[in-house]
Amino acid sequence: MTKRILVAVDGSAEATEALQFAATEWPDADLTALHVINPADSTSGMDGGFPGAVDQWYDSAKGRGDRILREAREAADREIDTRLEVGRPTATILAVASGEAAVGDEDGADGTGEPYDHVVLASQGRTGLSRILLGSVAEGVVRRAEVPVTVVR
Repeated sequence: MTKRILVAVDGSAEATEALQFAATEWPDADLTALHVINPADSTSGMDGGFPGAVDQWYDSAKGRGDRILREAREAADREIDTRLEVGRPTATILAVASGEAAVGDEDGADGTGEPYDHVVLASQGRTGLSRILLGSVAEGVVRRAEVPVTVVR
């Protein structure tokens, strides 16, 4: 019986559909929406090259992540937990799914630190060259997860 489900959200319509699918499919399970801030994104764009650029990028990325998680709560149409982490998306999703506690929460006081029973995430449906260049978070999670994974497309 699935009791704890981790749902990766990135602000896309597909991720919202994956969250709604999980909420409907497992109505009695505890859901956690996870958004990952990817530090690799900080080196792109026009921010680079001036003092404070990384701080400005992080503040912007955190604000976007907070908005994505707020919208996820609204879209789920039920009580869910949310979690914002910084890291490479595939590795971070796998670490959180296996029970890695949030930074600064070594004792697991907020419920983190306990492994999840299931992971749900969306597939963006990339193919060809874009998939080779950008990689596939969904594929990486499916290949390396130690728990069942549902990919919603």
